[in-house]
Amino acid sequence: MNLPPMEKIFENTATAFALKNDAELERAYFLFKLISIEPLVKIGTGITNFAIKAKLPVEGLIRTTVFDHFCGGVSERDCMPVVEKMWGKGVSTILDYSVEGKDTEDPLDDALAKTLEILDFAKQKDAIPFAVFKPTGYGRLALYQKKGSGEKLTSAEQAEWDRVVRRYEKTCQKAYDLNVPPLIDAEESWMQDAADDLVEDMMRAFNRKAPIVWNTLQMYRWDRMEYLKKLHDRASEDHIKIGLKFVRGAYLEKENERAEENGYPTPMCSSKQETDDNFNEAITYCLDHLGDISIYAGTHNERSSYKLMRQMQERQIPKNDPRIWFGQLYGMSDHISFNLGAAGYNVSKYLPFGPVRDVMPYLIRRAEENTSVAGQTNRELELLRKERERRKL
Repeated sequence: MNLPPMEKIFENTATAFALKNDAELERAYFLFKLISIEPLVKIGTGITNFAIKAKLPVEGLIRTTVFDHFCGGVSERDCMPVVEKMWGKGVSTILDYSVEGKDTEDPLDDALAKTLEILDFAKQKDAIPFAVFKPTGYGRLALYQKKGSGEKLTSAEQAEWDRVVRRYEKTCQKAYDLNVPPLIDAEESWMQDAADDLVEDMMRAFNRKAPIVWNTLQMYRWDRMEYLKKLHDRASEDHIKIGLKFVRGAYLEKENERAEENGYPTPMCSSKQETDDNFNEAITYCLDHLGDISIYAGTHNERSSYKLMRQMQERQIPKNDPRIWFGQLYGMSDHISFNLGAAGYNVSKYLPFGPVRDVMPYLIRRAEENTSVAGQTNRELELLRKERERRKL
């Protein structure tokens, strides 16, 4: 079948930045200009960390600059103007309570309560198709690590693990009852085995008819294709539907440093190209088994997005097939998200929210990641510059 060339829709900056007024466009340009200068990011994150720990009154400044660019607000209700504006442009929202995980029980139960609250909130809003939570929001990283290594847990640790399992069960049961799927994030490789096993248990319990529970695979890990195929084999035997979010990954430097310090082979792919190939191969595999596996392609990579669009076209899969989603982070890659939405694809933005001080670790990680990803910030600046010029004309 001879298909027409894929239209380069991501160049359309009028659609990409339609929700930004001139002042917001200038703020975005200023922020990405700062983020493009690595020494400034290091100095800025150091000063911000100090200011937060010293309880200096910096929330107002942070709120009107980096927070409002990358976050929706301090609460679910606070996010609704952003949610509704994006929905009007064909882009859904995933509310992401971006307060980092804690090691004590009260914050873990608080994270559970917040996730259950978001599930209820999402059920009332067509614009919010998924919920999300982090494994370390529900349990200590060191506990996942010990559980995944096969070490015997102490009686106290076993009781603690049982509470982690109950948090997952409570969340997934509510998600099933409301028909609002949770996307469960992936984190560091040394805690991920236990999280993967637990998510699989939830899939067996709740994914008989539809993919309610979704796991996340970080494709900068060279072992994830093998895991995907084995997961598919197990799911086929158990007659369950799989939901998977695919990302490249967010802990590259930490993973490589820990592997070197502890003398084991890095779990990371050897190059950016290998990671890209791994990501694309996983998406193709899932398209080959779309009856069993639903896809959430969490990517800021234009080539991977075009490749998925082309493969859908070749297989005559409708743009709005409910088994295929694209996703990007709020404040980044608007040229992908809003042009996909305008073209009729299922696309959503991860919209972080939470108290300004509590969300700062997330924002700092965003700035550092943008600095380390070659070409990402430059591409953002190029598109913002192009839109500024278009508006002047």
